[in-house]
Amino acid sequence: MRIPRLSLSPRTLAVTVSLSLTALSLIARSPAVAAPNGPRAGAAALASRVLATAAPDPRPVTAVLPAPPSLTALVPDVRLSEILAAPARDWDGSGAFSSRDDEWVEIVNGGAATADLSPYFITDGDSIPRYGFTGTLAPGAALLVTGAASVAWERATAHPVFGLSLGNTGDRVLLWKVTGADTALVEGYAYKAHESAADRAVGRTPDGAEWKLEDQLNPYAGTTLPSGTGCPPTPGAPNSCGVVAARRSSWGQVKSLYR
Repeated sequence: MRIPRLSLSPRTLAVTVSLSLTALSLIARSPAVAAPNGPRAGAAALASRVLATAAPDPRPVTAVLPAPPSLTALVPDVRLSEILAAPARDWDGSGAFSSRDDEWVEIVNGGAATADLSPYFITDGDSIPRYGFTGTLAPGAALLVTGAASVAWERATAHPVFGLSLGNTGDRVLLWKVTGADTALVEGYAYKAHESAADRAVGRTPDGAEWKLEDQLNPYAGTTLPSGTGCPPTPGAPNSCGVVAARRSSWGQVKSLYR
């Protein structure tokens, strides 16, 4: 009789040998297996049961994989952006100059989600509320608060009417947030006397890393930091003056610079 050749992969052969050895080991340790037709039949039956139990299940296996980590939630990031404490012109567009009404503070939403502004308010160094925000602020958008807007808010909310009350020889601007019964300081900026000279503003770089003196309207030649940049104040607009934009380059372009 011709015996057919079986083609087994190394993995299948290894599994088969392993299962056979397991069966023989169990048979060797179980000499007194009771069976109707004697010890040999009992051993064969045991081996059959072992092999049947160990036989691979032909059904597909569904692996249960851990869920991928969730993406970081998009959140707003409201912060101070620009300050002009000593106006020398009509910054609020009213048609008349006012040293009180033409002061201004700018905030920006540097986050990736729209910000609810209702919990936020600003003060100067004495921590008296000068302006409470309302509405929302889109990602990347800036909002300007003039002294005139501060006066209107103070009158409407029965606060003492001083406007923003920014000192012209140095002061602090503080941004606060109310959460439930708690009021927390989000951040503050303490500006120096040379930053608050007439029509000089101090603005934060778009990445939030530092504050720069915007002295185009009143150049500063001193050595106290921050130094002058020659940039103009930019109320309600990005503080991009003096910021070098990054340029995308391929690896080949980078390598060509060193040939």
